[in-house]
Amino acid sequence: MKEKVLNCIISPGSSQDNKDDMQGYRNLNIQAALIGGVAFPSEAMSEELVVSTPYGDVTVYLCTIGEKKVALLPRHVGNNGHLPPHMINYRANIYAIHKLGISRVISTNSVGTMKNHPVGSFFLPEDFVDMTRTRPSTFYNDRTVHADVTEPYCPEIRKLMADYLERTNIGYSEGVYVCTEGPRFETRAEIRMMRQFGDVVGMTGLPEAVLAKEMNMCYASICTITNNACGLGNGKMTVSDVLDTLDKIKERLQDILASVIYALPETPSCNCRYACSDSEL
Repeated sequence: MKEKVLNCIISPGSSQDNKDDMQGYRNLNIQAALIGGVAFPSEAMSEELVVSTPYGDVTVYLCTIGEKKVALLPRHVGNNGHLPPHMINYRANIYAIHKLGISRVISTNSVGTMKNHPVGSFFLPEDFVDMTRTRPSTFYNDRTVHADVTEPYCPEIRKLMADYLERTNIGYSEGVYVCTEGPRFETRAEIRMMRQFGDVVGMTGLPEAVLAKEMNMCYASICTITNNACGLGNGKMTVSDVLDTLDKIKERLQDILASVIYALPETPSCNCRYACSDSEL
């Protein structure tokens, strides 16, 4: 697999945004990014890119879905093995996608249900509650920028997902995603509290969604219900249960993602690109 190293540094939100340097990366013509742990066939990956950002280097793999070039970004991959959710470099990941000129991002997430959704079904978040505590959550520590997150998940991509799931009779639900710090599972008391305002609970959805908004990206997530949340199922919470469910739905999830990416229109019709318009003091 050929490796290419990209070294340009971009200042997010700047008026010029180093457009001359960016143009070379936009010429790669990558139409979308997939973030998550879904293992696409290695033979579909044509190139490996190591993208340098102010927050660290990010390895991105390229593949082709239909006629669209797609960047695959494995969220949990680190130098020393599997990264726990609270140690993922979310800023570097989103910055790298921005640097490659990609404006559409689809995230895959594993979640526990707090509302008795069937295990193995899918969930499309329409809003979130962020209960993380220690993660760097913005690109704007030196400037005051209030990104609009009225619609944190791109309505256009969400509709493409929902249309495909309905057309193929695949079970899914919609609602509020609650993100916790991890890496431990939640307590029964925490779940009793969170189920009053949320539907599913996970550990990787934030601050990823907010960072994408700060980059004016179209961002949407498709979650897999891998288990019942603590106190709502039978017995001990185990990683084995999560992995078993993911293994069973992997091919179906790949089909969903491929179909949605194939159906992406050339020009977005949503307002995601205006999330940071008139937002700076």
